Order: sequence, then C-alpha cells, then structure tokens
Amino acid sequence: MALKYELLQGPSLQRSNELINRGLSQRSCFLGVETQAVLVWEKWELGKEYTKTLQLNNVHSKLLKLRFRPPKSKFFTTPYPQTISLSPGLSFSLPVTFRPLEKCEYVDSIEFQGKEGSFQVSLQAAVPQHMLELPESVLLPPCAVHHSSQTTFLFRNASKLRTGFRWELASPFQLSPDCGVLEPGEERRLTVLFHPQGALVYQREARCLFGDEGESSCTLLVRGLSKYPLLQIRSQEQDQHSGLLDFGSVAVGATVESHFEIYNSSSVSAHFTLSWLRRSALLDRVFRCEVREGLLAPQSALKVPVCFSPCCVDTSSVDYLSLACPGAVSKNLLKVTGTCFGPSVSLSSPMLNFGCVEEGGEASCTVQITNSSTVPAYYQFDTDTNGHSVFTIDQPCGTLAANSNLTLCVCFRPHHPIAHHRRVACLVLHREPLFLDLIGTCHSEQQKPSILSPRHLHMYRKHLQRGLTSYPPDLLSDMLAENKLRLDEDETLLLQEVSSENSDVFQSLADRKPEEEYYHSNGVDCRGKESQSSPFSHVTVQPTELLFYSEPASQYVYVTNHTKGKLSLLWTSAENSPFSVSPSTCEHLGPLKTTTFRVTYNPKEHNTFHAAQLECFALYTLLRDHCYTEDQTLCPSWCIRVRVSGHSFQPGKEHFIPRLCVQQPRVLFPALNQVAYRNVLLQNTGDLPLIFKLDPKECPSVCVLPSSGMILPGSHQILMLRSLPAEDHPVNLPLRLQLNGLPNHIQELSVVSRVERAHVAIEGDGEVYFQPTAVGGCSQRSLWVRNMSSFPLQFQWKVWSPDARVLSVQPNSGPLLPGESKMQTWSFSPAEEKLYNMKASLSFWPRHSEACKRSRITVKALGMAAKGNIEAEWSVLELGDLLVGGSKTFEIPLFNRGSCPACFSLTVHQSIVCPDSPETVYVDPLAMELDVLSGTIPSCSRLLIRSTVQPARRVHYCWTISYQTVNASGCAVGNPESLCRVQGEGVYPCMGVTDACGCGSVEGLSKLQLWSLFSLDTLNAHLRRDPSPNELTYRVPTRHSLRRCPPVFTSDMVDFNFSAASLGSDPSSVLLMFENTANIPVQWSFLYPEDQQIELEYWAESGDFTPTELHQMKVRDNRLFSISPRSGKLLPGQQRAVQFTYRHDFTGTNRLPVLLKLSYGREILLNFLGITVERDRSYIYFASTKHTFSPVAIGGFSPPKQVYELYNGGALPVTYHVDTSPLEQLMEENFNHPVLQCLTPDGEVQPGCTAQLEWVLSPLEAKTYSVDIPIHVVGGDCTLVTFEGCGVHDRGLGRSKPVQLHTHHLSVPHTQRVPFPGQMGFLSEEMVSFGDVPVWTRSTRILFLSNVSHTDRILYTWRLTDQSCQQAVKIHPVSGTLMAGESALCIITLQTSGTPTFYQLDLVCEVTAEKELIRYHADLQQWQDNAERQKHEFTLTEKDVTHTIRSQQDKRAQNLPPIHRSSSSAVAGGPYGRSSKTERSTLRQTDQARRAPQPPRPALLHLGVTASSHSLLEYQTHFPALFKSHYVSRCHKPETIRSGSSDSQQDSTVLPSLSHGPVRDIITGVLASVLGSLLDEPQFRQSLVNCVNEPVPYFSQLGQVQTSPSTAVPPSDETSSPRTGTVSSSPVPDQRHRDGRHSVFQSEADVNGVCEPDIQQRELQQEQMLNIQETIRRSAEFGELVEDILLNTLQNLMMEAFLGELDLTAKPRIIALPPISPRRNSCGSRRPSRGHTKSERSREVQGRWGAHRAPYMPLSALLSKLWTHS
Repeated sequence: MALKYELLQGPSLQRSNELINRGLSQRSCFLGVETQAVLVWEKWELGKEYTKTLQLNNVHSKLLKLRFRPPKSKFFTTPYPQTISLSPGLSFSLPVTFRPLEKCEYVDSIEFQGKEGSFQVSLQAAVPQHMLELPESVLLPPCAVHHSSQTTFLFRNASKLRTGFRWELASPFQLSPDCGVLEPGEERRLTVLFHPQGALVYQREARCLFGDEGESSCTLLVRGLSKYPLLQIRSQEQDQHSGLLDFGSVAVGATVESHFEIYNSSSVSAHFTLSWLRRSALLDRVFRCEVREGLLAPQSALKVPVCFSPCCVDTSSVDYLSLACPGAVSKNLLKVTGTCFGPSVSLSSPMLNFGCVEEGGEASCTVQITNSSTVPAYYQFDTDTNGHSVFTIDQPCGTLAANSNLTLCVCFRPHHPIAHHRRVACLVLHREPLFLDLIGTCHSEQQKPSILSPRHLHMYRKHLQRGLTSYPPDLLSDMLAENKLRLDEDETLLLQEVSSENSDVFQSLADRKPEEEYYHSNGVDCRGKESQSSPFSHVTVQPTELLFYSEPASQYVYVTNHTKGKLSLLWTSAENSPFSVSPSTCEHLGPLKTTTFRVTYNPKEHNTFHAAQLECFALYTLLRDHCYTEDQTLCPSWCIRVRVSGHSFQPGKEHFIPRLCVQQPRVLFPALNQVAYRNVLLQNTGDLPLIFKLDPKECPSVCVLPSSGMILPGSHQILMLRSLPAEDHPVNLPLRLQLNGLPNHIQELSVVSRVERAHVAIEGDGEVYFQPTAVGGCSQRSLWVRNMSSFPLQFQWKVWSPDARVLSVQPNSGPLLPGESKMQTWSFSPAEEKLYNMKASLSFWPRHSEACKRSRITVKALGMAAKGNIEAEWSVLELGDLLVGGSKTFEIPLFNRGSCPACFSLTVHQSIVCPDSPETVYVDPLAMELDVLSGTIPSCSRLLIRSTVQPARRVHYCWTISYQTVNASGCAVGNPESLCRVQGEGVYPCMGVTDACGCGSVEGLSKLQLWSLFSLDTLNAHLRRDPSPNELTYRVPTRHSLRRCPPVFTSDMVDFNFSAASLGSDPSSVLLMFENTANIPVQWSFLYPEDQQIELEYWAESGDFTPTELHQMKVRDNRLFSISPRSGKLLPGQQRAVQFTYRHDFTGTNRLPVLLKLSYGREILLNFLGITVERDRSYIYFASTKHTFSPVAIGGFSPPKQVYELYNGGALPVTYHVDTSPLEQLMEENFNHPVLQCLTPDGEVQPGCTAQLEWVLSPLEAKTYSVDIPIHVVGGDCTLVTFEGCGVHDRGLGRSKPVQLHTHHLSVPHTQRVPFPGQMGFLSEEMVSFGDVPVWTRSTRILFLSNVSHTDRILYTWRLTDQSCQQAVKIHPVSGTLMAGESALCIITLQTSGTPTFYQLDLVCEVTAEKELIRYHADLQQWQDNAERQKHEFTLTEKDVTHTIRSQQDKRAQNLPPIHRSSSSAVAGGPYGRSSKTERSTLRQTDQARRAPQPPRPALLHLGVTASSHSLLEYQTHFPALFKSHYVSRCHKPETIRSGSSDSQQDSTVLPSLSHGPVRDIITGVLASVLGSLLDEPQFRQSLVNCVNEPVPYFSQLGQVQTSPSTAVPPSDETSSPRTGTVSSSPVPDQRHRDGRHSVFQSEADVNGVCEPDIQQRELQQEQMLNIQETIRRSAEFGELVEDILLNTLQNLMMEAFLGELDLTAKPRIIALPPISPRRNSCGSRRPSRGHTKSERSREVQGRWGAHRAPYMPLSALLSKLWTHS
C-alpha cells in the first residue's frame, strides 16, 4: 500500500488535495447538461490573471434554458449573468477568470438553475504543496550476522513542485542515496542495505525530511531478521575434531583432484572464505584450492575441489584449510593429507662380464631395466654415446612406462690389451642412481693380462674397504709373504693390525650413499669441489669438464697418481670425433706423480654442437702381464672421464634457438645442515640439439652434475644437484643455465638451500589448566602441538620428576610432519587434596638428523584436587508391580553436587522375599541389569542410569545399588557406599470377572445363576493363582501343535454352561465384565483349537478324524459358539466386556474347548457347553444333580425354609412332581421326625423361568443327611437329584451367629460399576441383602435406578417373579419414566413371615426405550388402519377364468375371513401351477404387511434379594444388639377368636382394627399427613399444653355418669412387648374404676351443692387420661402407625437428599430454647403438667437425635445410621 505525504497549510488545502486525488478530469451530468463538476486552478502566482472555460453540453433531447448565479467572491469573475439557451447536442462556453491576491486556497461556486432544478460547479484554486508517495514498510531478506542483504523500493513525488528529500535511518540499515531532489512526478528507487551485528529481529523507523527546507517529514518502517550462520565441512573421514581429506598415495609430478563439501545448515545465506593456515616459507605448496570465497544459499552445499601435486618422493604432506564465515561462532578446519611415491627402477643384474676379447674384437651382453611402479620413470646412463668409451649402451637414456621393463644391449669394443672395468651410473629421476659394473679383458698377441672376473671385483671392494687398493700387486705379495697381511675366509687380504682412524674412514666408504659415490666417481668431493686426493681416489683428473665455446681449440688436463705404484694410462679414442687426446697413452706414471694431456677440439663442420665423455683407463703397470700378478693381488683398472663440449659456430653467426623444458624450475633442499641431493630433468622439446652449461662459480653452494653437455632432439638430461644448506644462504639461490653457448639464452633455476631452525607452536601459550579433579580420579585436557618447520620433527615430552606421578602426556613422543598438528592428551591424576603447580618440557629435533641439537619448550600445568561423591535422587525407588518373565526399563538419576567430576563403579546386591513364605531364601541370578556400571559424572551435573529388571518369580525384589569411586587406573577405591534401594514386586498378569449379564435365551437367569453356570468363582480363583512352568512354555499365544486337538499345558479347567433353550430360539448370550485387577497391563486371548494348530499344506492333512474332532468341526463350521472380542489388552483397573454366545441351531449337547491365555500368565481351559432341545419337548434343565442345603442347628424349634430352583429350558410350560417317598423313608429312619420336608412338591414352570421349591431341613443329629429324590416332569424325563443337609451342634456355635445360607453369595458382586454395551438402565445395587432379621418384621432398603443414556428416555416396570416373592417383597415405585441421565430412588420393603426362612428372591425390572415404544404404537396404529381398510378392499384378476367364476369368487371372498399366509400359498400353488417370482414377492410383502407389529422387547435388570429370618427367641439370643432396632408387628399374628358382648363390639368401634389392604394404606397416609401438619403447627402444640389445665366440661361429666364398668378400655393382647419384655397392657383395676366412678358421682354431687375440692377431680381426670394414652401407645395399630410415619419421614429425607434439596453432610445448627417453668396447681404442689412431660420427652428425643454436636460423617455412614434407627 502506497502512502501520500503532503505539506498541509490549513483545512482548505487539505480539501483541495482531496479534490485533486479524486481526479478532476471526469465530467458529470446534471439535469441533462454535461459539464465539469469542479474547476481547479493550479500553478498560479500572485497578481496575475488566469482564465478557464467551463463547457456546457446539452445531452438532452429538448431545448434547455439555464440561468446562472456568478461567483460570490471577487477573486472569481464571469460575464454578466444571462439566460443560456442550449439546443439538443449544442454546447456553451462560459469563461471564468481567477485573480489571486493572497497565497491561500480559494473556494467558490457557480449555480445554474433550470426548470427541473439547479446544480453547482465548484471553483477552487489549490496552493501547490510537496507530497511523496512511498510504501508503509520495507522487509529485507533474512541475513546472517556480519553479512548484508539489500532490497529496493520506489517513492514518487506526487506534487507539482520540485521537492528535496533527506533520509535519516539508524544502523544496521543504510539507505542509498540518502538525499536528493525529485522533480514533479519523478520516481526514485532507493536501496536499503541491511548489515546486522547480532542475531536479532531489527525494526527501525526511517524518517524522510522533504520540502523546500525539509519542513515536512514522513516515516517508513524498515524490518530485518538476522541469524547466526552455520557452515559445516563434509568430508569422507574425520580426524581429531576436524575434517580429513586424504589423497592417499599420488605419483610424483601427477595432479590428483578431490572434493569436499561446504554445507550451509542455517536458514540464511552465508559468505565464506577458505584460506590455508600459516606455514613455513620454505615449504612447497603442494595442495591447491582455487575456491577462495563464495556465498552459500540456505540449506545448500558447495562442492569444493582440492588438487594435490606432490614433487618430493617418499614424503607425506599435510596442510590445513580453514573455513571462516563472518558472524559464525566457530571456525572449521579441514586436514588435507597426501603421500608422494616415485618410480621404482631396478636392473636385472648389477654386473656384466664380457670375458676375454681379442684386440679389435667386440662382445655384447644384455641387461634388463625394470620399472615396477605405476609412475613413468626417466633414466639416463652416464656414459659416452659417440665412441669414446669401450662400453656402449644402445639406449643410454629414455623413459620407462609404468610397470614395464626394457632390455638394453651393452657392447664391449676394447682398444688396449688390458683388463677393463667401469662402474657406470644410471641416473633415475626422483630416485638415487643405480650402478652397473662392466668388466672385460682384452688380449693381444703380445700381451695377455689376467682375465678379470666378478670374484676379482668382489675382492677389490673388500680390499678397497681395507685400504689395500693403493698398493701395487708386487708390494701386496711381499707384505703377504712377510705376514703383514693375511687371508680371510674369502681368500681376500686383511691387515694384521688396523688402526681405528683407518677403520672409520674405510667404514664410511661402505656406508656412503649412491649419490655420494656418483659424485666421487666424477671427481667431486663432499663439498662440491673437484677432489685432489682422498682415500677413495686412486687416479684423478683435473679439470673434469672442458668447454670449447671459443678460442683456444685445445686445452690441457692433468692426471694424478694417488697410489703407491706405477700406473699406465690409456685413453680411448674414437674415429671421426672432433675431440682428441695426446698423447693417447702414458706407460709409467710414478706414485704421487702428475702428467699432462692435451685435448684438442677440431670440428670438421661449422655451425654444429659437439659433446663427449673422454675415457681413460688407469691400471698398475704390472697388471698388463699376467706373469707378474697373483690371483689374490689382482686389481681391476680405474676409469677416469673428462666431459668435453663445444660448438663450431663462427663469430657473428646466430646460434640455434634452444627449446628446453625444465620439469621443476624450483629445487627445494631440506632445511637441515646436512648434504642433500635433488634431481632436475631437462627436456629438449625442439628438433635440434642443444648444449647447456652451468657456471659453478655463480652458485658455489650448489654442485651440479653434469654441469655441461649436449641434449639431442627429443631426449633429456638428468641433472644431479647437491647442496649443503646454511643459515646465511639467501632464500632463493639463482642457478643460471646457459644454452647453446650464448649469454642471451639463459634458463634460470631457483634453488632453496637454507637452514631453518626447528619451530613448534603450542596451544594456550604454554599453559594448561585442569578442571577440579577428584582425588584418585583422572581429568584430561587436550593440547594442540603444531610443527611450524619445513622438515619432519621428532618430539618427546618429559614431565618433571616431582610431578610425574600425577601428570602424564599421551602420546609422549612421535613424529610431526611439516605443518602437521597433533593433539596431545594431558592426564591429571591427583593423589591428595591440594593445588598442584606442575611443569613439563617438550623436546623436538629433526627426525632424520639425530645428531642435531634438541630444542626445548616448557609448559606449565595447574590443577586442583577435591573429593568427589555421588548420590541418587531417591533413596528408595518403588517400581511397583513387575511382570514376571517380562522386563521393565527405568532410569535412576545420579547427582554429583561437588566441584569435581566423580568417577564411579556401581554394584548391585539382590534380596528376595516371598510374601507367602518369608522364611524361604532364594538364590537367583541377578534380575537387574545396569546399562552403565562405571562412568564419570561432571561436577554439578546429573546422569541418568538406564536400568532393566527382569523378575523371574512372584516375589518381592529389593536391589541395593552401591558405588565406589574409581581412580585413574580404573580400580575401585574405598568401601562400597549405598546409593539407593530399588524395590519391586514380581507379579503375574491377572484379571477377574467382576460382573455378568445374560441376554437372549438366558435373560431370565439372575446374576447368581449365571455366576454358578459359568463357574465364575472357580475361574476367578484360578486366575488369581500363579502359572505353572508348563503354562509358561509359550508365554504368548503361539501356533505350536500339528494336531487338531492341541495339547493343554494346564490342569485347571472351568465349565462355561450356557444352560438350555429350545431349537430356533434366540442365542444365549452372556456378557462377562473382565477387569484387570493387577497393576500391570494384561493381554488376554481366547484361543480355539485351530488357533493353536500349525497350518499345514493340503497334502500333509490326513483324512482320519476322531468323533471329538468331527464334533468340534461341526461346532466351528456352524459357529455355534462365538466370542467377541477374542483378544485384547487391559490397562491396570480397566474393564472390558466380552460376549459369549451360543446359537441354538442344532439339537443336542454341544461342547467346545477354548483356551483362555494370559500373555506371560495363566492358561485356563474353558469347556463351553450348550444344550438345545426340541420345541415340543418339556424340559427342565439341571445344572447339577446334587444340591446341598445350608447347615441347620439341631435342637431348634423353628428350622428355616430353604429353596431349590428349577429352570425351564424348553419352549413349553412344564409341570413337575417331586416324589416324596424317599423323604417318608428318611422320616421313618429318624423316629418319624421330618428331617427333610418338601413344602411345594408340585408346580408348574413357565418357559425361560425359574421355580423355587421350598424345603425345610430339621436335623436330629449333628451329621450329614443325604437322600436321592426323583423329580418327574409331566410329559418329560425323570431326574434323580441328591439332596444333602448337615446338622450342627448349637453348643459348637456358642453365642456366635447361626449358620447362614448365603455365604457363597458373598463372592457375587452386589454392584455393577460399569454398564455393559447397549445397557440403558443401571441399578446402583444388583444384590440387596437384608441380612439376619426376626420374623414378623419389616425391613426397608433403598437403591437407585439410573438412565445411563444421554439422549433417550426410558420406561421401567418392576415385575415380581412368583407369588411368594410378591408376598414378601414390595418395591416403590413400581413403574415410571426416566429422562436422559436421570435417576429414580426405589424403596424395597421385605415383610418377613412368621416362619424362619432363607429368602432368595429375584426381582426383574423391565426397561424399554420410549422411542421404540412410540415407534411400536405408530406401527400398530398403521397396521390397525391397514387392517380396517383391507376389510373393504379386494383385488380382481383375469387369468384363465371366466367372468362368472370371477364374480362368484368375489362374492365368496367378501364373505370369507381374511386369507392368511398358508391359504395364500395354497392358492398360489394350486392347479394353475407355481406362482412367479414377482407374485411370490408380492405375497411375501402382503404377508408382512398383514402381520401385527411386535412390541419392543424390554431389557431385563435382575435384582437379587436375600435375607435370613429367625424366630424371636433365636434372634434375641444371637443378635441381642440388633433386636431393639426391629419392630415386631403384632397385627400379622393369628388372633384368638373370642365371643364378646355388645360392649366388646362397642369397644371395637372405639379402637378399630386396621387390616392390610388399600384401606389401611389410605388411612395411614391420611393420618400421617394430618398428624404431620398438626405437629408442625406451633399453635396446635401450645393448645395441647393448655387443654390439660382446662376445667372438665359439663357434657363430659354427663358422659362419665353413664359409663359402666364394661365401657372401660379393653385390655390388649397378653403378649410380651418386644421393647420392654413385659405384658404390653393390662385391664384397669376395679378399685380404680370404682374410684373413678366415685369421683364422677362426687363431681355431680358437687354440682348439686355437695362441693369437693377441685384437686381430686383433676387428679382423677389426669389418671384416666394417662391410662388411655398408655393403652393406645401399647396397641399394635398405634405402633405400626408410628413406624409408618417414621419410615415415610426417613424416606422423604432420603428423597430430598437424593434430589439435592437436603444436605445430609451439613453441620447441624442448634437453636437454644428458653426453659419451660412448671406450673403450680391450686394446691401448691409442684407437679409437672402434661405439656411439661411432652417437652421432656421431646427434649430427650432431641438429645438423642441431634441435641449434641455430632462429628462430621460421610453420606454412606449417615445413611446407614438413619436406616439402622429405622
């Protein structure tokens, strides 16, 4: 978005600018006139006149007449106003003149009026102002720290004025250009540069000052983001915290290229620079990297090439490439290494023996030169090729390809009859020279010298090492004869005594290098000068080189004899050679004598180059004749050579232009003070020969062989350079190579031969600081050492002896290549707690010069020792339950809170305690494994030790982890200290069944019956046990068997009995709720036999099946048994419902073994059993043919009734009959005492229902009674059931509770915690136990029925199963409706009968969804409407029948009843054939339409009610504390029928007897409501207090006069009250009747005038009232009325608490009432009134129920307390 900034001078200018911005060129249409809406004057000046024309166009289709009003101001003027007439399509021009007088904005208007209205044209003169357009903000690209990024933006001068600008912007941003001038409408592009110095988000406000003098300003937000760059070097290898680029071995002179990558892992672009680390100036740069700098985009990589060009053979080169990036926090180093290897040349034989050749003859031999390396090799034999040598080689120089060989032919052409020997040097580029010994003997007719053999050459070398070659043969023979010499085992001469000086000299001869031998063979000493005499020189020549570049044409050479005998000198001459020597021989040259020879250069052609090696053989004169020599003293001849070269160019004649290529113009010698050798290759790349010359005087410190010579076209010359570096040598020594004898043809070689001192750089300026270290521990520090010299060094560390026991350096010695850095590891191992100041020295010297002086550097080390210890975060770590056989991994945090790192070693001690037998001691392998048993924790740090435990048995594990500190050598120090204790309980996975629910055909079975059929108690008991080792054979479900019936590894089996049902009935489905009762997850699976069988190929299956296998195949193929889901995983405390279903598709008994497998746990075999019976068969299902009654105490007078259940598993009602003959026989055997009685031997059981047979067990003895009783099914089978009962002695029970019936019911869960899938109704309790109650009592319990659905309403109805249940149990409300999520409170009342009974009742609650019921009623109404409609409808068809027949059928169809499906089918399949598919479909749809809809099937909720009633005497004996909490109803007792008179009948009208029924309920409810309302009224309570003191009314006296003794209150039943234990009521004594009657008459007499004291009448009335009240209170009706009132009150309280209207847990509030003072009677006696007595009782009740401040009680306890008091 572009913004406009302008210089405003007032509101008028602002309005004018807005007008400009709208665009003034647009025209508008007003009343049919097209004209401009605004006339604007711009660029005006004061005092001038400006005129503009307002154009009016008539765009209307009729004539327009306009009148206009001129401008109001004097600054705008128009012609005199007149009427303007505009015809259609014509226009009119109206001039408007503007005359400004001030510099401000002018605004006016011209108004035009016509017939249809008026419009105005605005006149404005705007003041010119400065205005800029620029964006709101500028966002720069992200940039790295210390980098820069830039972007551009446009800003424009939107005004008509020339505008200057100047920008102000703070760092790190810069604007360019920051100032300038913009012409009107000009655009300028500015560049924003972002150069951050830190990784931040930058926001700066750029301020632009613009205008004539910068009087206006605008702002621009500039934003930029900066991040740290991160560049990494990626190479194939890594070496000590740096990348490594290793070239390996590279041939000398070759160039190899390798690559590494620079990767930018940051999100910003980054600049980088690559540079080589500083190194010695005397080192050649063999590594080359062309990339010096660059820019890397984010997340990109750059491949950088590095070239390696080695030039020195058998050396390793090291260099470091540094990667630097501005703003980066660190630098990266790349170590570049490479090794150079050269050619490997060898000769097949070091010697060629030509034998004896006649003078003038020749002989030839071959030798093979081999290059065994992969590098081409340049070689050159140092011999003459122009005939000046008796030995010639056909290819004296050349190139050997890699891994090749070449056969050379050597010819021997002797000129003199002597024994010839020459040691020819073969120069190899980059290698030391090779030597080839050539020997041959020449005989003539006159002279026949001794034939030289290789043995003689071997002897000569031995003599040479012993200094005997300087003696002539005759002298050696004399010395041997004089025993000055002796012969060794090789028959060579040996001095008897050898001085040490001579031995050293001659030993140096044996140890000299091939390069030194080459120089000595050419007459040059070790200093590079021509040798005059030496122990190795027998004959020398001076000079060794002659140059004939100018006059004179002949020069002299001097030959000196250094031996002690006479020598003969013979020069080898060549034909047609321009060089000649005279004289050619010298026969006798005495010892230590010198002779002169003249060498003449006489070229036969002009303008040519010549070069040669003049060869001269010197030998002892005696050796020319074999007669004067002996074999032991034979000495070969010596060959001396003189190099000669010259040219025959005439003065002034131009020489050839040479083309010479020098392979390495820079020759680098090692910077050591020792003689070194180097090779240089000169190649003649031209087609003409050239000669070269080196002047030794120009560079005396470097000796070159050969210093002159000629190179043929295409050939090469190998120069051997020798130098002794010195410190005073310049860095570069120029070595001028003159070509073709002309000074203008110069090739210069740069020679570096300078001594350099050994230099080593150490990181940290020679100081090393160690972190605080534990005593006995070890801390390490890395230190870099770099060789800054140009030659390899050998280093060695030495720690001062006092510090050697605590300080060490590794590696303490080793080599350092030039420029190489090595990391040294310093180890500090303190022995005591103190501060250490230590010193160590580094000695280093050149690696190849052991005799050099060693340099030394001292390094200081500072370290502090402290004591270290560690501790665990928790002293005791509880792991909880651990899976036996599994593993659990956890982490133990260890802390080091000290100032030094702690090295530790951990140990684990295991202790096992079995919960079942604590005294058992187990010795098991260690079940805990620590990933780290030793290590180091830095100071003030934490280390997580990963541990794994694998318990092997179900025991309590306790692992104690201890630690010991570890010293530097890795040995533990001190005693183990306890670190922490880890505890865990090895457990097996366990789960149990917590709930069961039946549906389908078994929905009529209660939870207790399902619990028994599925043996869930046994299953839970098996699941709680530990698995046997056999069960853990396969810890997880595995296919392991090849049999169809796999073997079972468990001995525990449980029967899952699906009961019985008729064929085709709904499947029997049982939902079992499994809960993980352990604290570890459990994985369970139900495995069918085929789940454990290994699948075989078809050919491996056998066709033989056993009956069991066939039965199982039938069950599995038809899916009679199914489980859903078959496997799963339960977390701790999690529950999962599993559905077991049996389909009744085939009659008979079906079985299937299913294995319940818990992974790492138990295996239990479940035997599924299901029975299907025919639909027309009467069948009672007996789960077991044996029943055991609960034991009964002997000697009792009222044994309890017990029940035995019969379940009808068929589809028909079943009538049963119990044969009591065995019972009669049992009675006869027990003295005619009915030990066992069946109270209901006959009855009927409805399909899917259970009937209860009542039995009474009355044992005589304390023993077990058993009797087999047949139970007959009418129309069915007879089953023999064994009944057992046990009698127990009452004395064995003592005062404890009697034997109870329902002990096995305790294992069945009474509450359902989790609803089953699809369950809508939910009971708070599914088993209600009233416990032990006395007879003739009423007990009440409450429970809640909840709607667990969140959307649907449900209807519920309670249904009592049988008559006995209806008489004993009542529930309220019986039915109702529950909204979604709503709950209802249900009250269950148990009314015990007068006979002790064990109650085992089953209440069923039918729950139906309201929406399904609504849908059913809608379908039913629709079906009824369709049925009503079909009564008046019929269908006529015309298929193969006549009209008459059709009409008759129609009449019959109208009179016949509706046709059912069977009749329809008969008609359809009648004589007309089979109906078509369409007709059958139509009939099927019609049949479905005619079938009445079925009501929705309600879901059944079973509520089990159990109780045990006892006689009053037994209950009072065993439960004395609970007896007072029950009210024994006397109304239910059988009353004695007495004949009474009319008085008694009248008495009965006074106190009517209430019988059970609706009338009693109505009266009870009305009275309870009335009494409750009265008691809540304060006035009523006060009136009761006052009415006692009122005088007796007159009509009351009359009534008492007529009262006879027979009208007294009848006595109550002579039955002991359960509350007081005394007679409940007694008749009023006659005396009191008489007294009362006397008082009445006395009162009447007082009225007649005989006045008695009033006190007597009042006392009599009070006594009568008390008697009446006591009689009423002791009556049974009043007691039941009070109980009903109290029960209803408590139920109301519970309902209010359930609805949230009452808080039972609230703290009770006490209201203090004023004391009630007793009234005084007329006689002054202080006798409490009736009101006072009532208040006392109420106060007593208040004190018992809430007068005191009770402590807080939970809701469950409070509810139990309330119901206990009920």
